[in-house]
Amino acid sequence: MTILVDKEIRKLLEEKKLIIKPPPEPHQIQPASLDVRLGREFLFFDKKEIVLDPLDKNSILNNSKLVTTDKYIIIEPGEFVLARTLEYIVFPKNIAGYIMGRSSIGRLGLFVENAGWIDPGFEGTLTLELVNASSHKIKLYPGMRIAQLIFFKLSDEPELGYSERKDSKYKGQILPTISKIFEDLEFKTKK
Repeated sequence: MTILVDKEIRKLLEEKKLIIKPPPEPHQIQPASLDVRLGREFLFFDKKEIVLDPLDKNSILNNSKLVTTDKYIIIEPGEFVLARTLEYIVFPKNIAGYIMGRSSIGRLGLFVENAGWIDPGFEGTLTLELVNASSHKIKLYPGMRIAQLIFFKLSDEPELGYSERKDSKYKGQILPTISKIFEDLEFKTKK
């Protein structure tokens, strides 16, 4: 694998091999990454004491609330929130990605992403896992640059890209998407 640099990212965008909507602003393209912005939808989880059961879809679905705003949200100390990128991204089959928080955001105490791998051929917005690890509240604004996306050129194309697979749980996602671990084959056979 090779990490793509700025001119290679721009070339993929110009040739429409990598599709990003809305298109990134020039300042979003960094030397070896692309800054992605925060969308306006956030998934908050109930603060009551609950058990999220990976085998029970309802335990996950029934304990979250979608909030949409054009202004800002506040993440409390220790709070976990799902968000999404503003950008809808279509990866070619020979490019994979990795998303991680920007250093400027991390220095506020906000952890962005803990499951950051993006398979080749993925299409959709990226769900971001946000955790306020600080002792203070953090205010976030839709449209702000929140994370950086690193692109990897693969040695070859896989037989099927992520969105072509029948077991692709998150293809085409638009909103922050809860865990769909309950769809894993090994869990389906245990029910």
